[in-house]
Amino acid sequence: MQVKVLVVDDSSLMRRLISRLLEEDKEIKVIGTAADGLEALQQIKALKPDVVSMDVEMPKLDGIATLRRVMRECPVPIVMLSAHTHEGARATMEALSAGAVDFVSKPSRSTELPVMVADLKTKLKVAARVSMRRVVRPMLPPRSAISRETAPPAPPKVPALPIRKQRNCGKIDLVVIGCSTGGPAALQQIIPFLPANLPACVVIVQHIPVGFSKSMAEHLDKKSGITVRHAEEGDEVKPGLVLVSPAGYDLSFKAKGSGTAITLSNQGAPLAPGGFRPSVDWVMKSAAEVYGCRAMGVLLTGMGRDGAQGMLAIKEQGGPTMAEHESTCVVYGMPKAAVDLGAAQKIVPLTQMAQEIQSIF
Repeated sequence: MQVKVLVVDDSSLMRRLISRLLEEDKEIKVIGTAADGLEALQQIKALKPDVVSMDVEMPKLDGIATLRRVMRECPVPIVMLSAHTHEGARATMEALSAGAVDFVSKPSRSTELPVMVADLKTKLKVAARVSMRRVVRPMLPPRSAISRETAPPAPPKVPALPIRKQRNCGKIDLVVIGCSTGGPAALQQIIPFLPANLPACVVIVQHIPVGFSKSMAEHLDKKSGITVRHAEEGDEVKPGLVLVSPAGYDLSFKAKGSGTAITLSNQGAPLAPGGFRPSVDWVMKSAAEVYGCRAMGVLLTGMGRDGAQGMLAIKEQGGPTMAEHESTCVVYGMPKAAVDLGAAQKIVPLTQMAQEIQSIF
């Protein structure tokens, strides 16, 4: 069956071009277009598309405001089109936290449009199969949580955690969280719930286009009591810190004095299977090699198999591993691959993931 798409963009030229290029795919049918958010709401209710392609920047009612109204009034999977600017990236993070399934980066030159549309086709087909029950969900931290953006840094968002050593290994020093489609929203159900004094470092590996990972780190930092930063070469891996892997780089761990530091590389072809950079497999395998049983692997929603082999490497070293339960995944791909491989020791719904991570310590 064809995927029915509504194209929303304030540019009449972009509406025509995107519609024409999408319909070159026989599996896609563009059933309508809209020039602004208000028209988009009307068309969604009238045409009932399977999925919507929506520009972030529009007159009358912008993409973020439109998205929020759609989620309240007539939920449907939405893939956002975002400008490749800092402001565009920030708006995209807002859209993903408000319920957008995914996004593509708008090209800076017309010659890049076919490449963007090819990416858009894939993401529209994936989004069209997503159950909105898994997308429209509360994303609020605990009632007692206090954001560092609006309040003093103390007290932490959740009670302090005692450090409890494991019987067969030292304490966990590193948690690697991998995700793809649906990941930015899923991370907001985990990171803001972690205490500022978490006795381990967390490294996030999210499949995301170059230019957007820094905005994701900033977005999470504003919502969290624990410090979230965009990882840089030489960063120390230390407790109470969340590092977001930069898009376009392979991230590894290396010894630095008595501790461990981050090393980044973007030389040559992507080093990891699947061509992702950063790759969850790559980061988890490096964690297993350097930290052994003191590393923990977590896989969240995402398409494909990236992370399954890396999680297995952590498990084989004696480290704990968890995969998100199918019932809460936007796309049950990466966690399923890990479960099928026998790499996941626990299968946990997203709503319980933060609690399960803390229970390790």
